[in-house]
Amino acid sequence: MRAVLRSIAAVVVGFVMASVVMVIVESINGHWLYPELARSAVGMTDPEQLRALLAAAPVPALLVVVGGWTLGALAGGWTAARLAGRANGGHALAVGILLVAAGVMNNLMLPPPVWFWIASLAVLLPAAWLGGAAVSARAHT
Repeated sequence: MRAVLRSIAAVVVGFVMASVVMVIVESINGHWLYPELARSAVGMTDPEQLRALLAAAPVPALLVVVGGWTLGALAGGWTAARLAGRANGGHALAVGILLVAAGVMNNLMLPPPVWFWIASLAVLLPAAWLGGAAVSARAHT
């Protein structure tokens, strides 16, 4: 029972770590790199307005978000694998699966361009797995 609870906690903490990293990167993007884009989105709830805003967003602004999601997935996979103590890859992939589900929900709420859907969701599982693999590799050196 203790091992199951440790596994669940490792995945939850990994997901939270990934989310924190993503929020930090997106905050940097919205407050320092592209503040005019962030100001335009404040209070916007109409999906068509959001779609138009994201379609007009500079590609580098959206690439920073993809990069943040990648860093978050790496950090989350690493955290889950490190805390789990065993089956590192499985715990990291569990975080990746949760991140993909959250990414789909996020993309449904904020309809980004199609290329963003593909890029953002394509990086999450491999990045989480790499984070877990880094823990495994470190343990074997």
